[in-house]
Amino acid sequence: MVKTLEIFIRSTLFNIAFFGITAVLALCLLPGVFMEREAALNIPRIWTRIVHALERFILGLDYEVRGIEHLPSSGSYLIAAKHESAYETMKLHILFHDPAIVLKRELLSIPIWGLFLKKIDPIAIDRSNRESAMRSLLAGVEHVKTQNRPIVIFPQGTRVKPDTPLDKKPYKGGIAKMAEASGLPIVPLALNTGLYWPKMSWIKKPGKVVFEFLPPIEARKTTADTMAILTPALENASIALREESRAAYPWLR
Repeated sequence: MVKTLEIFIRSTLFNIAFFGITAVLALCLLPGVFMEREAALNIPRIWTRIVHALERFILGLDYEVRGIEHLPSSGSYLIAAKHESAYETMKLHILFHDPAIVLKRELLSIPIWGLFLKKIDPIAIDRSNRESAMRSLLAGVEHVKTQNRPIVIFPQGTRVKPDTPLDKKPYKGGIAKMAEASGLPIVPLALNTGLYWPKMSWIKKPGKVVFEFLPPIEARKTTADTMAILTPALENASIALREESRAAYPWLR
């Protein structure tokens, strides 16, 4: 009971600080639209580091990164990441220097924020039209490949709560088609963020998030063959990370 109350109080204090800091830095987005791209990137970088400091000192929530040796030392590559929480999206500019994130095109229409998103050059797709989305995806990969930037995509397409069966939220083959068309390797990124920062929840829990990069996967002859390797590798590693955390922190069980 005491731990539950403490978690609630810490979550409340954090959320107040988080939304306040986010509102203040949001005011920087408008001038960021007129900055050079590299200078504008400092805005999300500063924000993510401030948020991380708040997580550590208010929530008691930190993270570690494993398998960094699996990332290519140069050039573009594809990151196929689990997506359980907003937490991992806020760490992308810490995990990578200048990631190109695959996102839905509607986000570019948000006033000011959408203009800033265009400035940092993501890969925006129209999810309402499958053929158009795939064309945009492949064109975006070729564009980013010339910039030598890593490309981050969430193969399940949306945030998925921990322990959700695959038949409820299956992996989509877009990541495999990206690898086939570009020749870029796929680096799976397993994580356990949903245990600590649940989807659409006021409560954030203390502990240690783990980001684990797995060995790269090269595209196989067919999309199905590639996904048959990627899906179990990413799922099994993420399950293992959840089990590890639940064993370490009783409040996650």
